Amino acid sequence: MQDEEGLADFCRDEWPRLVGSLSLYVGSRELAEDLAQETLTRVCGHWHTVAAAESPSAWAHRVAFNLAKSHGRRVGAWTRAQARIGAGAITSVDDDRAAALVVHDALRALPDVQRQALILRYFVDLSVHDTASAMRCPENTVKTHTRRALEALRASGLVDDDEPMAEEAG
Repeated sequence: MQDEEGLADFCRDEWPRLVGSLSLYVGSRELAEDLAQETLTRVCGHWHTVAAAESPSAWAHRVAFNLAKSHGRRVGAWTRAQARIGAGAITSVDDDRAAALVVHDALRALPDVQRQALILRYFVDLSVHDTASAMRCPENTVKTHTRRALEALRASGLVDDDEPMAEEAG
């Protein structure tokens, strides 16, 4: 019974973090909700492993980003197939607010690993250690990806030069 309550609490607490980080990552809240739901389904199926993990949140986010990447590959294959048969690519805008589009565009322009590091560190608020666990890389690699992502955002004007972000350089 206590194990079920722990799972329910985890899912309730993690849902908004997953949806938010995935929205930033994929640029679509609807897709983010679908991916978050699939992630929490997998958490339920592996709860004993997740609960025993050093950072259950990092475990869940690793699964979520892997699902997002798989979805991106499927969409890319579909888009290429449509282009080959002449149907053209289908595009949609999920959010009409200009500021949100600018942020999404800037994040999408970052290399995948930099985008992941930035979202996990500053949106999900994982520690460097937990981000490294989620990304399956050394902590210094997380710091490097985060620093490079922030440099790119500064160059695009989204982050002020005089506003240092915690632990960005190490």
